[in-house]
Formats: sequence, C-alpha cells, structure tokens
Amino acid sequence: MVGVDATVIGGKTELVDLMIRYQQGDREGIEELVRRLSPSLLQFFFGWSVMREEAEDLLQECWMRVHAARHTYRPSEPVLPWIFGIARYTRLDGYRRTRRRQRREVLTPNPPESYASEGVSEDPRSERIDEILKSLPESQREVIVMLKVSGMSLEEVACATSSTVGSIKQKAHRAYDKLRILLEGEQNT
Repeated sequence: MVGVDATVIGGKTELVDLMIRYQQGDREGIEELVRRLSPSLLQFFFGWSVMREEAEDLLQECWMRVHAARHTYRPSEPVLPWIFGIARYTRLDGYRRTRRRQRREVLTPNPPESYASEGVSEDPRSERIDEILKSLPESQREVIVMLKVSGMSLEEVACATSSTVGSIKQKAHRAYDKLRILLEGEQNT
C-alpha cells in the first residue's frame, strides 16, 4: 500500500467535486468519496492501532465526524488535508479513550483466546510494511503515511497537521533515514 499515489485516490478537483456532491446529499457522491478515501484512512489508523478492529472503528468514527462537519468544508480548499485533519483528531481522541480504559481495566491471569477472522488473508508485504512503519516515532510515521500512502503533498500534510512545510520535510527526511537504516540492517542479516 505504500506506493499508492494520488491518482489512485483521485485527482484533487475530482475529490472537491465529490465533496461538494457529499455536501449536497448526493448518495453516489458520498459513496464514491468514502470508497476512494477509506483505504488510505484505514492505513493511517492502522499504523497506530494494535488491532485491525480498532483501526476500522476509528475509520467509522472519522466518517461520522466528516459527516457531521461536512457543512464546514470550503470548496476552495483541498479535500485531503481537511479530511486527514479530522482523521488526526479522531486518532488522538481514540488514543486518549484507550489510555483511560487501560487505566481502569484489570488484567485477568488467563484471558480467553481470540479467534482470527477466517478467510481473511493479509498480504504479508503489507504486514511487514506496517511493522517497519511502527518502528518510527509517531510524528514521523504520521507524515510518511500521509505523504506516501495517501499521496498528499507537503503543503497538504502541513495543513492537516497544523505544521510548516519545513517541519514536514524534516520529519520525512528523518523517517527516510531511519527506514533506510532499518532496511539495510535487514539485508545484512
């Protein structure tokens, strides 16, 4: 999934058109926008969640927030930073919720076994990429997922994270360096 470019998600004007249709209540526009952006958003959430189910819950919550805030979207602005800004706050709220829940939960000595989903096969390369990305610091991982998985521009990532373009470049550069070292280390073993 890490090689996906913006053409897979859709052109910027195409996304704006879909978002305008969404604001107008056009069912097909809504479905198409959700279909195009959900894989990238799921990857964004999955990078921080331990379990796929948590990432799917965050994705659903994000779309609910997008729906509630759709009237605030301005067609003169790009769609991806607006939606990923909502996704970022959804992820942060999910993290806070999980932390609160962990403080109140009591661990049992013998938890029940979990059952893996039958018939669901994950691409081993995707799992390996997720594993490598999880080794990055959170801020660098966030930038890499937005840039490389979602195909956002530096300016769009800066807007979505309330950062400067220079800061995004610096985080991306540091992440690339760390990823390069990790991958070279694997090749040498």
